[in-house]
Amino acid sequence: MNTRTRVIVAVIGFTLVSALAWATLSSGTMSTLVGPPTVYEAFDVKRQTPGLWKIRIEAKDGVKVATQTIVFQPGGESGWHSHPGPVLISVKEGTMTFYESDCSSRIVSAGEGFLDVGDHPHLARNESSQQATNVVTYLVPPDAPSLRIDEPQPVTCNVQ
Repeated sequence: MNTRTRVIVAVIGFTLVSALAWATLSSGTMSTLVGPPTVYEAFDVKRQTPGLWKIRIEAKDGVKVATQTIVFQPGGESGWHSHPGPVLISVKEGTMTFYESDCSSRIVSAGEGFLDVGDHPHLARNESSQQATNVVTYLVPPDAPSLRIDEPQPVTCNVQ
């Protein structure tokens, strides 16, 4: 291996190790994909019911869709992370606390959910004494290498 190749390999290795060192890891969770991630071709949906409901979704390059259930034991958490696209989160069982990078939080109970745009660090934690289960649907670019991007804990938020 020539010197240039060794330097490139060393830089890539250092970058990967550094990223893992700064990432916050999940604990007390178990994730199960409901089915394989599916890639849908480009589409543009416009639906309007006069006076009642309006939605527009455009996937110029298509979209990869994946759904998983994530079970959080009491005290379990996701670790700080982001996503390459929006995520629909439904709490199926229990109560979850979702933290944003500015330390703001929202408590979501069974039967409730929300849309996470995914483009910022956030953390999901079960702060209750009962198991909690989330059903999570990811919408990501077709070429996204993963559904989740590990992130370091934001310096603006000291959630312990």
